[in-house]
Amino acid sequence: MISLVIIVEAAEGKAEDFLNYITEEAADVIAHEPGCRQFLVSRSKEDSNVFTLAEFYDDDAALEHHRLTPHFILFQERVQEHGLIAKKTPVQGEVVFPV
Repeated sequence: MISLVIIVEAAEGKAEDFLNYITEEAADVIAHEPGCRQFLVSRSKEDSNVFTLAEFYDDDAALEHHRLTPHFILFQERVQEHGLIAKKTPVQGEVVFPV
């Protein structure tokens, strides 16, 4: 199983817009991508502009499929068009426990 954890800092004044779009994206992923086991969206308790996305996919092919879906492409277009993200730090890994 593949994990993708992304720390996202929303651009100033854009946190609510980012939250609306990312929860829509997460719901689409869960509904339409059987290769995605889980997609969690968290918001920092200390800084309401900071979010953590934790995504888990069956394998690299499922993650690559995710990146080609119309809903992911739309999400990326919205992020760019509205300047929603100030900073993001992705970490991709292979789940070692539990397996």
